[in-house]
Order: sequence, then structure tokens, then C-alpha cells
Amino acid sequence: MKRKYLFFSILFVFLGFVACEDDETVVGDPELTVQTNITAAHFGDSIPFAAAVSDDEVPLSTLKAQLFFGDEMVEETVIRTKTNGEYSGKIYVPFHKDIPNGTGRLKFIVQNIEFAIEEETFEVALSRPDYPSVTLVTAEGDYLMEKVDAHRYAVTANFPQKVKGYIKAPAITEDGNEMIFGWASGEITEGTYAEITFSSYAAGEYEIFFNTLTYQAGPFISLEFAGHEMTMIDDENFKVEADLEKEQVIEVDGIANLDEWWIDEDFFANNGDGTLTFKAISGKYRVIANFTHEYFVVEAMSGNDLATLQSDGSGALWIIGDGIGKPSLDNQVGWNTDKALCMAPISEKVYRVTVVGGESIDANSINFKFFHQKGWGGEYTNAALSTTSDIVLVGDGENGRDPGNLGLVEGVTLTQGATYVFEVDITAGLENAVLSVTQE
Repeated sequence: MKRKYLFFSILFVFLGFVACEDDETVVGDPELTVQTNITAAHFGDSIPFAAAVSDDEVPLSTLKAQLFFGDEMVEETVIRTKTNGEYSGKIYVPFHKDIPNGTGRLKFIVQNIEFAIEEETFEVALSRPDYPSVTLVTAEGDYLMEKVDAHRYAVTANFPQKVKGYIKAPAITEDGNEMIFGWASGEITEGTYAEITFSSYAAGEYEIFFNTLTYQAGPFISLEFAGHEMTMIDDENFKVEADLEKEQVIEVDGIANLDEWWIDEDFFANNGDGTLTFKAISGKYRVIANFTHEYFVVEAMSGNDLATLQSDGSGALWIIGDGIGKPSLDNQVGWNTDKALCMAPISEKVYRVTVVGGESIDANSINFKFFHQKGWGGEYTNAALSTTSDIVLVGDGENGRDPGNLGLVEGVTLTQGATYVFEVDITAGLENAVLSVTQE
């Protein structure tokens, strides 16, 4: 029994010792004297600071400068403090869109190696710089954008239809920084030199503007197709995904030189008055306005995805391979699946592509085939595709083409400038597709 009492006595002494140890969480006496009088700054500034720090009992660890917007810490500078003394540094004031002028809190914290701290906090009036002007920087030269309203800057000049560049705002105080505004993730943002593509409906004299508060800018082409606004994919491509009806008259707004564009007759009839008539069967389609080659790419859709060939022959049929391209061979498909051509579904389970010898189809050699999707996967071979054409053959692996690849019949060349219509009829079933090729 005595041994038992002795055990508990030792245990109580030990627990009391641990409790005393836990109470002693602060070791040392760090001191902090901020020597810089900081009362105001601009967004985008690098605020300089200096502070004297010391601890006569425990070595120091760090001096931190922290900037808060409300309760959120938005920036921090950390300086290692191996010895007592004076330390200096800078803390950046973030510059973002739509942030109003206000009051921030600048907190300084000195900490020793035992985690004891001392801190001081100051209020800082923060405001957006009021630039006298900003600069549009392009490969062709710089354009001074004068202030025309609060945060709004503009320049009017004789510009091409598209202007690519970034915007540079100067440092306006000793503590300020030059600010750069460019294009990232589909919008204008700070801190990138990636070019913004301003665009007008036509070359000539027009205004380019930018707002340093909201980041609103312009002009940008506003395109509408069949009453739907097209969204930008990149500088040269805009798209819309919409339900289109066979024989629907489509208005196109925003393309000043539409009369100069190549119109794909498999999908559209050009009415000559700025409108198009849709020729394919009714359904959902993705239409891409391609400004590089000045034509509309049309791709059949199923829901929110590109359509694929279904087991009953409906859906979509795609072309991948050499010797064909729209609007011309300058945009040849090749074996790049991203450029696969969607054939026009002209009626249920019948697909068409129309080409011109020497222009959109190679007159001397072709080597493309039909795929079930825009990409690798299902494809037609000679086991499921046949033709009686005396112009084009379906490869069987022994006639100069791999199974399913199309080639010109031996001794045949296409007539330069002649129109050829390729149609694939799958009404007899997926495994009984028939290709016809006719010269018009």
C-alpha cells in the first residue's frame, strides 16, 4: 500500500511541473519601434518602412510587415532579424480592379525564436493613382492615352481594323510602380504584357479607351449570328452555339466585309444582302467566325458536345486526312484532329462536302477518310464503306490506300476549278455506307 501512495505522490509532482511549464509560454521581451511615419499610399505603391527591434533576453527571429484590407491580409513582407538593430524594407500595395479608395491597416510584428511578439498597427489611407495619362504600347509604336474622365483614358488615331498591345501606366510618386495591363484568361488584368486585341468593324479613325478602375476598355467587335452574340475564342475566332432551322434566314451583324467572306455552300446559301439561308437539317450547331481565313466553320452538336455518328447513322460524320481543306488548301486538314471537317447533314443520315479541284481539294492526290467523331476512334474502312465512283476509290490496303482512306482512281486527276460533291449515304445502316462523288 505504501508503494501505491508513493506512486501517486510522484505523479502529482510531475503533473504540477508540466502545468508550470505550460504556463510559461512567453519567453523573452521583444521591443519594436517603427521609425517611418506612414499615413497614405496609392494602390500599386511599394511602401518603404524602417523599424528598430531588440530583445535583450532571447534572440530575435523575424520582423513582419502586413497589409490588411478590412480583415483580410493582402500582402506581407518578412525580414529575418538575427541581431538587435534597425531593419528596413518595402511592402507592396496590391492594384486590382473595382477596389474603392479606403483605409487599410499596416501591422508590424517582431518575433523572437520563442514566438514571443510585439506589434504596432497604423491606419493608411489608400487611393487609386490619378494618372495624367497612360500609354498604349504596340509593335507599331506607342500611343499616349489622355485622361478624359475619372480613371478613363483614350486616344483617337487612324488605326488598322485590329490593334494589339498592352497598356502602361507610369509611377506618379517616388514610392509608385509602373503598372502594366494586358490580356489573360479572357479579360484585361494587371501584371501581364500579353497583348489586348482591340478591334473595330473597319480600319480608319476611331477611339481606343481604357478605365484604370473598372478595366473596361474598347472597342471590341460585337458579333451577332442568327440573333445570338458570338463570344471570343481568341483574337481570330468567335463562336456561337445555337439551334438552327433548315431554310432559316440568318442575319450576321458586326462583319463589315461579309461580302468578301467565303461562304460554305454545304451549310449556307448567300442571299447577297448580308443574310444567309441555312441549308443543313435542323439541329444544334457550333458556328465559328474565323477571321484568319474569313469563313464560318460549322460543326454539328448533340447537347453541349460535338455530335458523333450514332449506331443508326444519324449524328455527324467527320473528315480527317490529306488533300482537303476549307475554305482552301491553305487551311488543309491533314491528320490534325483539331481541324477535322464536319460534313453537312443535308438530310437524315446523308452527309455532304463540296470541294473545288485545285482549290479546296488536291487535284492530283488525296488521302483522307471518314471518322465517327472529331478525333481518333470510330472510322470507316472498306468493310463498311463502298463506292461505284470512277473518280475516287476506297482504300482496301492493296490498292494504294489504307483501308477506308480515299484516293483518286489510277490515271484520274481532278479538273482545276471544277466542283465535286462527295456524299455519304448511311440510310441502309452503319455498316452499309455508300460514297458517291459527282462532278458538277
